[in-house]
Amino acid sequence: MNMTGLRLLGSCLVFILCACGTSPDSNSGSSAAPNASSTQQRSVVNTGKSKPAWVDSVESVYGRAQYIAAVGYAADRAMAEKNALANLAAIFGQSIRADQTIVNTYQEAVRNGVSAGWTDSISMNNAIQISASMDTLIGAEVKEIWYDSKSVYYAAAVMEKAQAARLYGDMIQANQNLVDNLITMKQAEKESLEGASRYQFAAAVADINIGYANVLKVIGAAAPADIKPGAEYRIEAQNIYKTIPVGIRVANDKSGRIQGAFAKAFSDLGFRSGGNNARYMLEVDINISPVDLPNSANTFVRIELGANLTDTGFGTVLLPYNFNSREGHNSVSEAENRAYLAAERKISEEYKTTLSNYLSQLLPQK
Repeated sequence: MNMTGLRLLGSCLVFILCACGTSPDSNSGSSAAPNASSTQQRSVVNTGKSKPAWVDSVESVYGRAQYIAAVGYAADRAMAEKNALANLAAIFGQSIRADQTIVNTYQEAVRNGVSAGWTDSISMNNAIQISASMDTLIGAEVKEIWYDSKSVYYAAAVMEKAQAARLYGDMIQANQNLVDNLITMKQAEKESLEGASRYQFAAAVADINIGYANVLKVIGAAAPADIKPGAEYRIEAQNIYKTIPVGIRVANDKSGRIQGAFAKAFSDLGFRSGGNNARYMLEVDINISPVDLPNSANTFVRIELGANLTDTGFGTVLLPYNFNSREGHNSVSEAENRAYLAAERKISEEYKTTLSNYLSQLLPQK
């Protein structure tokens, strides 16, 4: 594996609840009976005059021993379904929610095939695919809709406990297999940015599993006792950074200002200072050029800075960084001094965050 196998992912997604299915409304004079099996078809709207028992007491139809259920209502069907699913989610509280970036990283990694190389079987990969493809509370569906023939739609959102226990149990097992494979490596592999990226991704998968285990607890199903939170894997990734030396070479520096600013960013993130033979090198090139402004009493110069974090083992640029600015004063030397100060200040303000964001989003490609 090399650094060309590491990819950046971004954007955001959370566990949200939405209505299921796409078929148009149709009318029926009777309501559907409780059904423990999952269906992808949209529920038929019941327009009968008699109010179904579940409207006032959902547990009278969908008993607690077998189901978790909730009712929502609104002036239109779609909103009634969303409200029902939201009320169902509220039963689980915040325990099933994961950080937006973590969920997005997990979902995008699975969608782009990153996880496939780290699973042991097709069935486990299929379970992970199901996990990542769902942006609803998995196993939840709108079972019944009733319209009161006046102005209100009522919806019953239902999760069948036994089915949910199987689904979430399979997904937890597959994700844990993924985590185990990610963190199993030789020491030489571990002490690299690739090794740290494997722990970072393992942390995201572990946090997803924590949410799934919490679902099992709420529905009264047994959850694995050995699931670790993502924080443990992130700490190990930070420990890996401390073993990695990063060298910095700056062409055309002034009093070591630029090198010092970059060195502090790496040091703050835990990296060791490396020499000219380090595997990871930050190659910085600075160019100062005069700027012709005929109508100005001051002298102006432009500073252009390019900094590439490079894996010298594979000759690949991992993280490019660029900065340019125009600065002026009544003398060339002072204008140049201001240009270097501007670059130093910009690096101090943003490079650490830029580098941290890059590292946190690296994903290992097998």
